[in-house]
Amino acid sequence: MSELKNKAYGLLEELGLEKWIKNLQIMGDEVMLDIISHSPAMHERKKLENALKTTFSQRMPEAKLKLKISIDAQEKPIEIKGKPIDGVKNIIAVASGKGGVGKSTITANLAVSLQKMGFKVGLLDADIYGPSMPTMFDVEDEKPYSITVDGVNKMGPVENYGIKILSIGFFISGNDQAVVWRGPMASKALKQMIWDAHWGELDFLLIDLPPGTGDIHLSIVQQVPVTGAIIVSTPQTVALADVRKGVAMFNMDSINVPVLGLIENMSYFTPEELPENKYYIFGKDGAKNMAEKFKLPLLGEVPLIQSIREASDVGRPAALQDNTAIADIYEKITQNMVESLVERNENLPPTEAVRITTMAGCSSPRKF
Repeated sequence: MSELKNKAYGLLEELGLEKWIKNLQIMGDEVMLDIISHSPAMHERKKLENALKTTFSQRMPEAKLKLKISIDAQEKPIEIKGKPIDGVKNIIAVASGKGGVGKSTITANLAVSLQKMGFKVGLLDADIYGPSMPTMFDVEDEKPYSITVDGVNKMGPVENYGIKILSIGFFISGNDQAVVWRGPMASKALKQMIWDAHWGELDFLLIDLPPGTGDIHLSIVQQVPVTGAIIVSTPQTVALADVRKGVAMFNMDSINVPVLGLIENMSYFTPEELPENKYYIFGKDGAKNMAEKFKLPLLGEVPLIQSIREASDVGRPAALQDNTAIADIYEKITQNMVESLVERNENLPPTEAVRITTMAGCSSPRKF
């Protein structure tokens, strides 16, 4: 290394810029310096340029500095984050990559289990094109009421079994009417149900998302800061293929919503007359293997039980059947979800998650 190059390098070391040197060459009395700017801002680059030229002219007047400043700043992805809903502590999105896996049934029973544990719970049916919560909670003939809050008219959610519910199904006249809306119109309807409603104080707001990944999912994360997501699947390969897409969507840099875990629905079938037998109709351990692959918790497995379907059809979620095997299964899954949420919130900055300050419900359920 020439004397001039040694001197130039020493000067850059003094300035604390040695790590930013991209190239340093000497040709005669010319010092050709290619250096990286830590900031893409024009004024920062100009400041660096002036500082280098002044320092070299004062400390190395014999050298002619030829300077090139490159930009190598890591751009931080812009996260799509909504503003919090007043009074709502935790917002949980329940999603599925594929339709028909029982996502809405799982959501309804999670809501009931949380309520039985002593939490204040709301449920937003965001499955715009196939709203099923009015049927599952036996409130098909109910309508949200008008309430004035601080001089502003708001929607009061329909309530049953201690759970506050809003669904596009409440605003459709007749079960036979199809919802044929383009994305922007569906997103607008969803926005109204979020911000024109008076949810009051809630520990949890569960959002039943439509299957797949699309406009509604993006609208949700744009509208509200989702604390965490749950993905529901059956064990079969076709359903699990779309679970990957769901996990990938929530893990996108621009969305960045923690996935709290997977729930496997319709895991196996046990005939009542053969309680020791398990028939894996849709495959075995599919969600378990997927959870291990993505290093996510498997929150639980729900078997195929006729009473779950019957309970949903009559508008009384199966988790309300105290002291039954299915109620115990949903309770355990809900406990696992709360524990996963507590763990996630402890590992996230406060601005990214709302902390749960109680583990109420992770012991025995409260009886009503």
